[in-house]
Amino acid sequence: MKKEEKITFEKWDPAEDIETKEDVYSLLEVALEENDPEFLLRAIGYIARSKGMAQIAKELKIDRTGLYKSLAPDGNPSFKTVFKLFDILGMRVRLEPKAA
Repeated sequence: MKKEEKITFEKWDPAEDIETKEDVYSLLEVALEENDPEFLLRAIGYIARSKGMAQIAKELKIDRTGLYKSLAPDGNPSFKTVFKLFDILGMRVRLEPKAA
């Protein structure tokens, strides 16, 4: 009788794979295309963790705990915080019309 192999999975943290500006751009682009605010917030959180929450919080001039709360699943960051974060990450928001 053949012995069954046990399959194990490791927890994956997307923040560990965000290394370049292109990675940041790609993740934000996908998140914005999904038109899902919770997914966008999660993506921003991954990116902030990849860059270091303490450093991002310092540049935003808020404390690290406040940043974690803002980017938590039930967080509600202000537009000002989100746009400042995009600026820190070297990104800007641009709109385009929907396809008909």
